[in-house]
Amino acid sequence: MSGTYDIIEAEGTALPILYDSPHSGTQRPADWAPLASDADLATSWDAWVDELFAAAPRHGATLLRAHFPRSFIDLNRARDDIDPALIEGDLPFPLRPTRKSEVGMGLLRRLALPGVENYDRPLPAATVLRWIETYYDSYHDALRARIEAMHAVHGLVRHIDCHSMKSVGNAMNDDAGCARPDFVISDRDGETSDPAFTALVADAFRDLGYSAQINDPYKGAHLVAHYGDPARNIFSVQIEVNRGIYMHEKALEKSGRFAQVQADIGTVIARISALVRQELA
Repeated sequence: MSGTYDIIEAEGTALPILYDSPHSGTQRPADWAPLASDADLATSWDAWVDELFAAAPRHGATLLRAHFPRSFIDLNRARDDIDPALIEGDLPFPLRPTRKSEVGMGLLRRLALPGVENYDRPLPAATVLRWIETYYDSYHDALRARIEAMHAVHGLVRHIDCHSMKSVGNAMNDDAGCARPDFVISDRDGETSDPAFTALVADAFRDLGYSAQINDPYKGAHLVAHYGDPARNIFSVQIEVNRGIYMHEKALEKSGRFAQVQADIGTVIARISALVRQELA
């Protein structure tokens, strides 16, 4: 147990399956004071995703979840994906901002929503470095250690990175104004997983009556890109759950379908665990 994340261990015989929920945390650090309102900040929250995937340990998998919000530090970005305009002073490593930082969604989230700033002045470099080491590094160290330990024992790992998405993309997204499917399963066009495993996950949701797309509109971000290594039999896929199927997005409340979606995700989790047991056999 850590103050920045926790790990829920597998029940029974542990399988080399790791689910991680990096954006479902709500515990705001005491020394973080963004300008944006709580309501605006909550639009980037992967609401109750850790609960949606809570069945994972019952099926032999491990669940890692962050306690802090994405609007503070985004664990699904590279450590150096930082907008230089947000930093006062120098960090002890070069910054390499990507397009995510350009649109306000880098490691440090500049915008809560289009046109809604998080900060009115640059952040001291010493403060940012402490945040990165305390929150970002601890989570990634835990994730890396679990993956390597599983691989050392079993020679394979199945890593599922769990997220939610708005039902319709906004101006900060590449699919602005477009309605989204129920689920998006991503492997960066086959770079982070055997496409057959990715397809199996998508088909598992389709078999339950949901719409599921692969690598559209999301291809997978830093977590699957960094940890997926098909050459070593480490498959990483990203799952995005459409918030519209389990919650009232504007009211930030669970809908009447929450329990059913949670149960159906549990069914998919069970199917993944059954596949891995076959692979180990």
